[in-house]
Formats: sequence, structure tokens, C-alpha cells
Amino acid sequence: VDYNIFIDLCQVYSWRFRILTNIASFGIIFCRSDIVNQNLDLFLTFMKIGAFTFGGGYAMIPLIQREVCDNKHWLNEDDILEVVAIAESTPGPVAINAATFVGSRTAGTLGAVCATLGVVLPSFLIISLISFILKAFQESRAVQYAFMGIRAGVLALILKAVYTMFMATKKHAVSYVIMAAALVLTAFLKIDAVFVIIGCAIFGLIWSLIFRKEQSDDMD
Repeated sequence: VDYNIFIDLCQVYSWRFRILTNIASFGIIFCRSDIVNQNLDLFLTFMKIGAFTFGGGYAMIPLIQREVCDNKHWLNEDDILEVVAIAESTPGPVAINAATFVGSRTAGTLGAVCATLGVVLPSFLIISLISFILKAFQESRAVQYAFMGIRAGVLALILKAVYTMFMATKKHAVSYVIMAAALVLTAFLKIDAVFVIIGCAIFGLIWSLIFRKEQSDDMD
């Protein structure tokens, strides 16, 4: 019995030693000034994006593009298209997925955590505050007019995101067909967007394989 107890204690302390080692390694990495500055920059950048964007993830895309590409030069235009495609195709809100992806591309796992916390924190604090005072102000005409103006501004941001992505995307007849089909399926036939995205991905993959095969045949 004493031997079994000794083995159990060794296992417990072995796990504790591993945990302390991982914490120490994480602390050493985090305390490097260059890593701290980069992750703090990610956190503050996405906190600013989260604090001053209304209307959800699509309205954030122009701000993410301006901050990440134009101001910080962390990614380029093609990377932003990948960010939007991956963020839309994976579970969860587009804004959070985009922040996580940009943070991971820029500074690894810790960067993904910092960017995600930065984009989530303003919404969490604002919603917590609004939940206490909304009942007192929701009937106010000034508040209603303010939200009307916000909705109009959000529409403009979404249209800008659509225009920017359209201009940066490679133009091809198949791309127009996919775009038109997706619009008809979601807007008019009310097909779930998840199935539309999966179908577009499968169609694009099949078309790319056929196109590459034709190119290889021509070269031969």
C-alpha cells in the first residue's frame, strides 16, 4: 500500500512539475520585450477595432484591412481575402475568427489570444453597461435616431467591404457564376448559408483541379 501511495505521489508531483515548467516557459516567452510589444500592439489594435465598429463582423472588415494592411503591414491584400474566407467558413462570429487568424499569422498562439481578447473586450464591456441602462433610454427618440444613423453607417461599411474584396479578387467567369448562384440561393431561395459555403468550396475545389489538369495537358 505504501508503495502505491508513493507511486501516486510521484505522479502528482510529476504533473505539478510539468505545469510549473510550462508556466515558467510561457513567462519567459511573454517577458521578452519584443514579444510583449507585438502582442500588446495586437491587443490594442483589435480593441480599437472592436470598440469603434458597429454592425458585426462584416462591418469590421474595412477597419481590419486598414489597420492590419495599411497601418501595421502585418498582412497583405491577398491575406485579408484568406482571412475573410476562413473566418466565414469556420464556426463562430466572423470578427472573432478574423482576429484570431490575424493574431496567429502575426505572433503565433499568444498573438491569437491577445487579438481575440482585444476584439471581444469592448463589446463585452459595452453590452454589460447597456444592459443596465437600456430600459431607461430605449423609448428615447434621440436613442432611436442614433441607432437609425448607426444602421445606415453599417450598411456603408459592409458595401465598402464588398467592393474592396471584389476589386482584390481574381476575375473569372466561374467566379461570377459562383457569386450569382450563392446570391440566388441565400437571398431568394433561403438556403442556409452554411450549405452554400460548403457547396461553393466543393465547386471551387473541383474546378481548380480540372483547370490544373487542363493546364498540365496543354504543357504536355
